[in-house]
Amino acid sequence: MQGNQPPLISCQNVYKKLGMNLILKNINLDIYPNEIFGIIGVSGAGKTTLLRSLIGFYKINHGTVLYQDKDISKQTELIRKIFGFGSQDNCFYEKLTLFENLMYFGQLYAVPEKERIQRANELLGLVGLAEDKNTLAKNLSGGMKRRLDLACSLMHSPKILILDEPTAGLDPGLRKHMWDLIMKINKTGTTVIVSSHLLSEIEHFCTRIGIINHGEMLKVGPPNELKDLYSRDEEIHLETWPGNYKQIADEIRKQRLPVNYLTVKEHKIIAYTPQAEFVLHKVLIILENMRERLLDVSVDKPSLNEVFEALTEKQRIKGISEDKLIEYIKSALKKGATKDKIEQTLLHQGWPEDVINGAMIKIS
Repeated sequence: MQGNQPPLISCQNVYKKLGMNLILKNINLDIYPNEIFGIIGVSGAGKTTLLRSLIGFYKINHGTVLYQDKDISKQTELIRKIFGFGSQDNCFYEKLTLFENLMYFGQLYAVPEKERIQRANELLGLVGLAEDKNTLAKNLSGGMKRRLDLACSLMHSPKILILDEPTAGLDPGLRKHMWDLIMKINKTGTTVIVSSHLLSEIEHFCTRIGIINHGEMLKVGPPNELKDLYSRDEEIHLETWPGNYKQIADEIRKQRLPVNYLTVKEHKIIAYTPQAEFVLHKVLIILENMRERLLDVSVDKPSLNEVFEALTEKQRIKGISEDKLIEYIKSALKKGATKDKIEQTLLHQGWPEDVINGAMIKIS
């Protein structure tokens, strides 16, 4: 329960197979009224399958999906009324005008004719297509087609709108416009569930996020909470003059400061530490003693993108024994990863620094 609200949708121990492949693995998830819930994952992670399972397009193999404590598998008519769905493929008819498309979808959902006309005109205004109501859908630009598709999914005033990658293929300006529309729709009281692989979008627009990978829901929470809970370290970036960075780094190591990762990159010292304030204080003393002038300093939390990468990578190598660590590092190097990047990733995943260093030495 979130605050005093029970969940609007609840997935309980959901499994889904497509053919011989297990696509969803023990999904447990609650979605609450009036939120914008984002589902993040790379291509093939299970996003689309999860969305289609939520609305009954796919029959799950095990578990339950509930809407207000009602099993959706036994509520076909209810699903038609409460859910709106926008897939990655346009659902409208290109040989019909925009207005005709909306009237058609309203008829499919048994919206009374007078109400259909009013609703169609309202939605065309909402998505910024009122002046194009008599244009054939096939003559629209890519961004306009996405907006028409969104309007079609809203003709029956659904309580829950599910959107599968609604900004895929759009340029940055059009993506921003689409998200503005989604925010407007949410403010009318519609709960929105949206999938994306663009973390920068989800981070700014969604109230909560679910990270899915290989069919498993790894973590769920508000963007800031995910970053705070799973970003153990902060990043310190230091630029100095005359820039004797090797000597500075050697002194930091000599003093055994609580730094998990230390490197010189792009004329800067970069340090990862769980005690940023303490380490920065000590480093400033080192700079003063070495007569280095501080030009620039910043302390940042890793981005949501870095959290996502760390969580999915941690899942991928979870269970790898230390004697297999060398094999993992070799594979990462073959794929073009630098030793610094590999070391940074492994440190974030909790591998001891001496184990990583030992593996690196054996490879070199």
